Amino acid sequence: MSKELKRTPLYPLYTRYGAKTVDFGGWELPVQFSSIKEEHRTVREKAGLFDVSHMGEVEVTGEGAFPFLQYIVTNDLERLKPGKVLYTPICNEKGGVKDDFLIYQLKASHYLLVPNAANAEKVVRWLREQAPDDVTIADRSATYALLAVQGPLAASIIQTMTETDIQDIPFFRFQEKVVVAGIEVLLSRTGYTGEDGFEMYTSHENAPLLWEELLEAGKTKGLLPCGLGARDTLRFEACLPLYGQEISESISPLEAGLTFAVRLKKNSDFIGKSALIEQKKTGLSRKICGIEMMDKGIPRTGYDVLNEDGKRIGLITSGTQSPTFQKNMGLALIETPYTEKGSTLYVRIRKKTLKAVVVPMPFYMRERG
Repeated sequence: MSKELKRTPLYPLYTRYGAKTVDFGGWELPVQFSSIKEEHRTVREKAGLFDVSHMGEVEVTGEGAFPFLQYIVTNDLERLKPGKVLYTPICNEKGGVKDDFLIYQLKASHYLLVPNAANAEKVVRWLREQAPDDVTIADRSATYALLAVQGPLAASIIQTMTETDIQDIPFFRFQEKVVVAGIEVLLSRTGYTGEDGFEMYTSHENAPLLWEELLEAGKTKGLLPCGLGARDTLRFEACLPLYGQEISESISPLEAGLTFAVRLKKNSDFIGKSALIEQKKTGLSRKICGIEMMDKGIPRTGYDVLNEDGKRIGLITSGTQSPTFQKNMGLALIETPYTEKGSTLYVRIRKKTLKAVVVPMPFYMRERG
């Protein structure tokens, strides 16, 4: 008997908008509504609406919340204040990544963590194992819904639906109790597409109405519902890591190129710190780089990467034909000497060995006004 898949509160609306659903980590979610390429292009040029209610939400509260989280995460919570968002990995003792997530500081002793859906239960269990008596860990995933509007027209669409001046919310900032189309949300200027955009946290009960109000308000500006397929190609072009591919329990944040989120000099110990210090001291033996195929072929996750002598030097972590650039591109975890820009590599695709070249990351970066 097949397992029963979880569903978000927006599932009843999927059929109305033509969704094609797939099993994504135990969730029945839309891979596309129209087509992946059309949705991708719409987000790059206009705006797209995503249901990301499968993501986890965990509240960490108590007098000891700040020092506890400082010990758990690699980034530095001293950079936070109420209204600000912080991206961070959390590591195991060996420096591998247990997950990566956003942290919202609601108050000095009240934090909202947003782990990946597939890792939410693992993260909650890990936090509870580590937490002191003066810290409470509450899994709120079953009460939150999360909608994301992403693209250059996202702000102008949302602005027509609220009296709050959303230009007062800069990148990686948020406001609580913003009323959008009569619905109260936590409005966050964040996303996973490489574009400007907002994520809206609201209750399960309000999510369907908010979804339909957003689509109605954005109709004249070309807003489309978008699925996981476009979300993946968008994050890929922006070189944003996907858990289980660019980061995992056996891949460190330094190897994944997340050095900006690893604060080895912060004034507190954290889990995995000594392993990461040692890794930096001895030098990385492998790291993530970007590649572009010179020969015809698409580098898929798990394909072997070879040097000119045919020696295996790593593997593809993510790869596709970039909808924006119409090129076959990939992210690869390979031995560090081969990661220099312009280096020639080879990818084993089925029974062929095809030529590729190392290119700069990210592949795509939006123009900032």
